Amino acid sequence: MPFSEKDSVDHPISLYAATKKSNELIAHSYSHLYGMPVTGLRFFTVYGPWGRPDMGYFKFTDAIVRGEPIEVYNHGQMQRDFTYIDDVVEAIVRVVECPPKRSILQQSAGAILSDARYKIYNLGHHQPVELLKFVEIIERALGIKARKVFLPMQPGDVISTYAQMDDLYQIAGFRPTTPVEEGLPKFVRWYCEYYAHRERLACLAHS
Repeated sequence: MPFSEKDSVDHPISLYAATKKSNELIAHSYSHLYGMPVTGLRFFTVYGPWGRPDMGYFKFTDAIVRGEPIEVYNHGQMQRDFTYIDDVVEAIVRVVECPPKRSILQQSAGAILSDARYKIYNLGHHQPVELLKFVEIIERALGIKARKVFLPMQPGDVISTYAQMDDLYQIAGFRPTTPVEEGLPKFVRWYCEYYAHRERLACLAHS
C-alpha cells in the first residue's frame, strides 16, 4: 500500500471485485474500437448524506439509533480509505474537463498493449482509518454507545484499503481534504433530519 492504478488487478478474489475489473475492460474496448475518450474512477469507500443504506456507515448509524447491535468484521482489525461525497463530486467535475489523450502503454519488454484514449484514476482520501475509530466517531456524533458483535473476516474481503492519489492530482490538481471527523457528523445530522418524519429517533436529541 498505497494501492496504485498501475498495480495488477487481474486476479480478483471476490465477485464484486471481478465485476469492477470487467467494467474497466469493457470500457477500454469501447475506447479502443470507437476512439471514445474514457476515464474510469476507482472510488474508495464513499460516504456522506444521501448515501446508500447498504453501506457500513449507514447500517452502523441506523442500528445504533435503534438500539440494535452492529456487526464488526475481522474483530475490528480493518482499515478503510473513507472518501467524503463532496470531495468525490469535486474530483469528478475536474476530471470531466481532462479527457485522456492517446497514449501508448508498454510492458517491460516493450510490447505495445494499448493506444486507446483510456485512463484509470484512484479516488480516495489517501488516509486509511481504523474501523473502530470510525465507529467511535459515529457514536460521538449520535451521543449513543454502540453494541458491537465482533465477527471473523468475510470471504473475499480485504483488511485495508489505501488510495495512491498522485495520478489524479497531476491531471486535475485536486486531492480530497475532508477528514472523517468532519464528514461523519455531517452524515449523522442528515440522517437524523431525513428520518425524523418516519419515527422518533434517539439521535434527534444529540443532533
